[in-house]
Amino acid sequence: MSLPQYDYVIIGAGPAGMAAAVEARQHGLNVLVLDEQPAVGGQIYRNIEDLEEQRPDEFQKLGADYQEAFELAQRFRASGAEYRPGRSIWQIDPDLTLYHIGQDGGPSETCHAQRILIATGAMERPMPFPGWTLPGVLACTAADVLYKSSGLLPRGEIVLLGSGPLLLLIACRLLDAGVKIAAYLDTNPHLAPFQALPYLPKALRGHEYLRKGIAMLWQMFTSGAKVHLGVTGLEADGEGHLQKVRFQQGSAPWKELPADLLLLHHGVVPNIQITRQLGCEHTWYEKQRYWEPVLDQWGNTSIENVAVAGDSGRVCGSANSVLTGRLAALETARALGKIDLAQQTALAAPLLKKQDQELAIRPFLDTLFPPRHPWLVPKNEETLVCRCEEVRVREIRDAVRLGALSPDRVKPMVRCGMGPCQARMCGLTVSEIIADERQVSPADVGYFRVRSPIKPVTLGQLTGVE
Repeated sequence: MSLPQYDYVIIGAGPAGMAAAVEARQHGLNVLVLDEQPAVGGQIYRNIEDLEEQRPDEFQKLGADYQEAFELAQRFRASGAEYRPGRSIWQIDPDLTLYHIGQDGGPSETCHAQRILIATGAMERPMPFPGWTLPGVLACTAADVLYKSSGLLPRGEIVLLGSGPLLLLIACRLLDAGVKIAAYLDTNPHLAPFQALPYLPKALRGHEYLRKGIAMLWQMFTSGAKVHLGVTGLEADGEGHLQKVRFQQGSAPWKELPADLLLLHHGVVPNIQITRQLGCEHTWYEKQRYWEPVLDQWGNTSIENVAVAGDSGRVCGSANSVLTGRLAALETARALGKIDLAQQTALAAPLLKKQDQELAIRPFLDTLFPPRHPWLVPKNEETLVCRCEEVRVREIRDAVRLGALSPDRVKPMVRCGMGPCQARMCGLTVSEIIADERQVSPADVGYFRVRSPIKPVTLGQLTGVE
C-alpha cells in the first residue's frame, strides 16, 4: 500500500506553521499540517479561536497581536491545507517518511513529504532548585495556558520567580484579570542593563516593544506586589505541596515567604528534538546558552529538503515566526518548481525588510535578560535534575569525575535522559553541569544524541506501522 504523499509537510500550527501553510497553498502546493495541540495557535496563541468566540471581552484584553493571530488562523482554515491536530511525530526517516500518533491511542500513521518544515516553537528552560518538583511549583506558562484554555485563574499567595519579557507579560496578564501577586522575585543580574546599553540605539527601531516593556515594568512595580531584585538562590518547601519559599539575594541572609503557587521563568529555548533526531547540524548560542539548528535565510537546515521556521530556529517572537514561515514556504515553492528564483526574490524582499525591523531589538533583549549561572548549574548537589529518572546534580558530577565527559557517556551511568521526556527537560542542564565540572563551554561538551521514538509510543500503536 502506497503512503500518502505531500509536497510539503509542516510540523506545528503556531504562527510560523500557519503562515507557511497559507503561503504554500497560494503557490499551489499540496500541504499537510501536523500539530500536537488540539487547536491552532501554538503555545503563544493557544485556544485563540475559541477564546475569540466564547470569551470576546478577555480576547480583546490580550491585545492587537492576538487579533492579528486570529486573522491568520482564519486564513489558515480557508487555505485548503490539510490540518490534523493532536498528532505527535515520533520518527522521521532520512527519505522524509514521517511517523505520527494521535492522543487517542490509535495506531501510528505514516506519510511521505518532498519537503518538511519544522515549526515546533520553543519551550521553557528548566530551572532546577531544591523543591522545584513540589506540587504548586509550575512554569509561568502553565498559568497562562489555564487562563487561555479555560479562563482559570490562580488564588492564594502567588509568587513569581525569574526574569524576561514573558514573565512580565504573564504577570501583567494576571494582574489585568484581577489576580493579586504577593511577590515578584527577579533573578536578573544587576549589571545586565549596563551591558545591554550598547545595543539600545539599534533597539530603538523596535520602540513599540520597548514602550510595551516599560509599561509592563511600571505595572508590576506599582501593583502592590513585593519586588525583590537580584535573587540568586531559592528553595521551595512544604509537606506534600508548596507552602513557603526561601530566597537569597547575593550573600545576604535568606528570607522566607508564604506561598501557595510559585510560577517560574528562566527564558525559552528552541525545541530541537526533531532536528536532533534528523541529524541536522546545530550550534551553541552563547548569549542565551542554548543549541539551535544552523539555518540559512530561508530556514534550510544542513539536511536537504528539511527547513525550520519560528522559535524552533532561534527564539525571536511571534512576528518574526510569521515571516520565517512565509520565507520557508517561498523556498519550498521555488524548490518544487512553482515559482522561479526571480519571483522568489521579489516576493521575499518586503518580508526580509520587515524581518530586519523585527530583529533590531533582539541583541538588546538577549543581553538584557541573560541566563544566570546559579539557575543553570544548581549549587545544591542534591537538587533533582532528571525528573523522569530522579537523577541529582551530585550523580552527574560523580560520573564526570569517573571519566564520562559528555551527556551520552553520562547517560548510561546514571540514566539521566532515559525517561519518557527523552531529555527534553534535563538535556540543557546536564550539558551545563558537565561543562561546569570540566571547566569548559557546553559547546565542547555537546548534547544528547536524540533517537526515535521522539515521543513515547506504545507497542499497540506500533502495530499500525506498515
